[in-house]
Amino acid sequence: MPQVIRRELFPGVWLRAVHTGKFKSSYLSVTLLAPLDRETAGANALIPEVLRRGTAIHSDMESLSAALDELYGGAIEPAVRKRGETQCVGFAASFLDDAYALKGEKILEPAADLMCEILLKPYTQNGVFSADYTAGEKANLVDRIRAQINDKRTYAAQRLTQEMCRYEAFGADKLGDEKAVAAITPESLWERYQELLRTAQVEIYYCGSAGPDRVAEALKRALSALPVNENRADPDCEVRVSAGPEPVVTEEAMDVTQGKLALGFRTGGLTCWEEDYPALYLAVAVFGGTTLSKLFMNVRERLSLCYYASATLEKMKGLVLVSSGIEFDKYQTARDEILAQLEAVKRGEIEDWELEGSRRTLIGACMATLDDQGRQEEFWLGQASAGLEESPEEFAARLETVTREQVAAAAQKLELDTIYFLKGKEG
Repeated sequence: MPQVIRRELFPGVWLRAVHTGKFKSSYLSVTLLAPLDRETAGANALIPEVLRRGTAIHSDMESLSAALDELYGGAIEPAVRKRGETQCVGFAASFLDDAYALKGEKILEPAADLMCEILLKPYTQNGVFSADYTAGEKANLVDRIRAQINDKRTYAAQRLTQEMCRYEAFGADKLGDEKAVAAITPESLWERYQELLRTAQVEIYYCGSAGPDRVAEALKRALSALPVNENRADPDCEVRVSAGPEPVVTEEAMDVTQGKLALGFRTGGLTCWEEDYPALYLAVAVFGGTTLSKLFMNVRERLSLCYYASATLEKMKGLVLVSSGIEFDKYQTARDEILAQLEAVKRGEIEDWELEGSRRTLIGACMATLDDQGRQEEFWLGQASAGLEESPEEFAARLETVTREQVAAAAQKLELDTIYFLKGKEG
């Protein structure tokens, strides 16, 4: 098993090093964790894109590409993610592991230096970000925000969370909104960048053959220009315990050929910090998280009410989100059947093959995380955002012991909060 060590390099700046000889490449990410906020989300999302355009030393993407070529064709890419009510922005890099360098040269140190050069030594004009780089990346980000509507399945899920969490930070899009992005200037973006460097918790992830001490030294040196702050903000997430007396129903009409029905449930405050969280995780899998689930086997396959039907769990926010594609006239029937399948889970009407099949699928996914550096990084970023230290192997062990009764008890906490239906235009 790999050796996993977490240590604080500077106040609020943490390194998680996974020491393993399993991979031919090394993986390195540097992520700034900031509270998700509608006012700052767009600027935060824009910052890594503008930073990636050029540095004080390598002033354009061509020069940066040449520097990456010297690292055996390594890659450093911007990353913008959302974990609970935390917006995670930064960079992820993949490069040849030192153990496979042709001349035995060190690759970790120059790769760390280049990544932190991109983060901390941007190309500037008149003391702020380049007007050209800012304008170009603003246009790209607006295009990405607008393009979200093209994938109606993702769009419906996004609209569900917007409606469900209208008065909560979770309702904000990780990319921000078009209007806020359009208002950004090189000066305002520079100001936001400086604030982010000063206040955000920093999470660094490394996976490769280098020892943790060497990794720590390389990153401490590379990040030496980072502002010192004893009070970097810890991620936080508001959890609303109960739904309203009646679910809020929102319908939207578009020129679409397939309806999208999305249902949002609150978990009664049951989140990843609770002892019985593994039971909730397994309950959602039995309900709609795998191809053996009740939604897939019954609503989709047996009754043919949906083109697809699945459920996902937001572990920090305490939400279960159901996504389905239906014929427009099947709205009521599909809705009733989805809720009927949840009631069956609540009553503990779960066949052995449903329970064990879902359990094996989840445990298999946990263990498969260890075979993919990117998935490991995603897992540990989620844990860092939640302030948790449990490994994939430890969580898998907890899943092994969950009983049918515990699954039913966890499911009983789910309350329907919001329904979103995307339907076609009449006529």
